[in-house]
Amino acid sequence: MPQFAAGVVKFQTDVYPNKKDLFEELSKGQSPEALFITCSDSRIETAMITQTEPGELFICRNAGNIVPPHTNFTGGMTASIEFATAVLRVPHIVVCGHTECGAMKGAMNPDSVESLPHVKEWLGYSKAAVDIVKEIAGDASPEEQMRLLLERNVVLQLQHLKTHPTVAARLAKGDLQLHGWLYDIKSGGVTAYDESKDAFLNVTERYASEMAALATADKNCAA
Repeated sequence: MPQFAAGVVKFQTDVYPNKKDLFEELSKGQSPEALFITCSDSRIETAMITQTEPGELFICRNAGNIVPPHTNFTGGMTASIEFATAVLRVPHIVVCGHTECGAMKGAMNPDSVESLPHVKEWLGYSKAAVDIVKEIAGDASPEEQMRLLLERNVVLQLQHLKTHPTVAARLAKGDLQLHGWLYDIKSGGVTAYDESKDAFLNVTERYASEMAALATADKNCAA
């Protein structure tokens, strides 16, 4: 804990003064670019991965980057999704999985979480992804099966997102986009889901046209 306290002091003395204008603007409200749903794993640093500033991401984290399908039960994820899409009107939602995910290891081997009843029930929201892996990759190596599970779990949670009324309404209107990402902790690489190909592509390939347009806009602004 002392190192955390020292970190706060460093933020107050070194970081905050250099970004004082930003924080003063943020004190008036928020207008994030995306709802970013990822795992609670301590190795996932969203701002570092995306190189974003405070105020740009509305973040929800839980074990396994899971989105429960919409029901009449009110939970934290459901409420946060509703707020982000209906009030903040975020134009993008990202579901970001990652390698070496303990939650997905538990989903693949449910006996390993038998003594954790709440964890076991929560991971039930990934069961369809597990079943897909067993159906189409049952003869693959454990490493290949886990990689496929990480990908199919992200795709499954994107499907769950579409059951939420505010998400469905925004998608129908055409002013909301869903994105599925997979972050590789060891390499720092990020792959992104391409629905038209039902495959995860390198992020530079997946967003080539969008990044080119952004570069052109930045160039025009500089001119």
